[in-house]
Amino acid sequence: MTGTEFLYALLAGVIPSMVWLFFWTREDSDQPEPRALLAACFLGGMLAVLLAIPAEKYVATLVSDQSYQYLFWAAIEEAFKLIAVLSIAFMSRWNDEPIDAMIYFIAVALGFAALENVLFILGSVSDGGLASSVVTANMRFFGATLVHVVSSSLIGFGLGLTFFRGRLAKVIGGLAGLAAATAIHAAFNLTVVNSGPNDTLRIFAWVWAGVVIVIVLFEEIKAVRPADAPAINTSRLT
Repeated sequence: MTGTEFLYALLAGVIPSMVWLFFWTREDSDQPEPRALLAACFLGGMLAVLLAIPAEKYVATLVSDQSYQYLFWAAIEEAFKLIAVLSIAFMSRWNDEPIDAMIYFIAVALGFAALENVLFILGSVSDGGLASSVVTANMRFFGATLVHVVSSSLIGFGLGLTFFRGRLAKVIGGLAGLAAATAIHAAFNLTVVNSGPNDTLRIFAWVWAGVVIVIVLFEEIKAVRPADAPAINTSRLT
């Protein structure tokens, strides 16, 4: 592999994730998160890949059923992304509104997808040359990258939805989001593995449907407020 091919794989894997990060952070344009914190989340997502790979290889030695393998792999990836957010951003003073959790999880997910894409493209370059890697990059830009965003944002939504509630509610919200993220992530991977060449559009259709759902969830999370104060008795103010 030449230096040019490695540079292409690096740029083709990272730049699309940066484009998506710019797109999604516009949802929090009123009170944007610090760029340094978002960059830390992005890098944390990339580090999560390096931790997830050996864990997934170990699970593969224990579980032979393909469906369960993909389920456990999805759970591992989402769990490491959750750990990254909790370690980097969740306790930050900048985590001061419900929408922030979704932004952090998307930043981590895009960092995870970026390095994962680089590794896939490097493999594609080695196997089929630069032309084949272009197809791989495009497919992952519209497919796998968005699946990471859709699935991980559900964890952020669960935590954001319980932002003004107690610790137990936050734990329940986070676990519910983790379960939903794992299910969607595993379902996508299994669908791709079991699909034929004519199923590509159908697969991407439900991925884009998931993106629409995330946009709707952003609107829902923006409406989350603290419990209302007791109503004022206006009968005495006449």
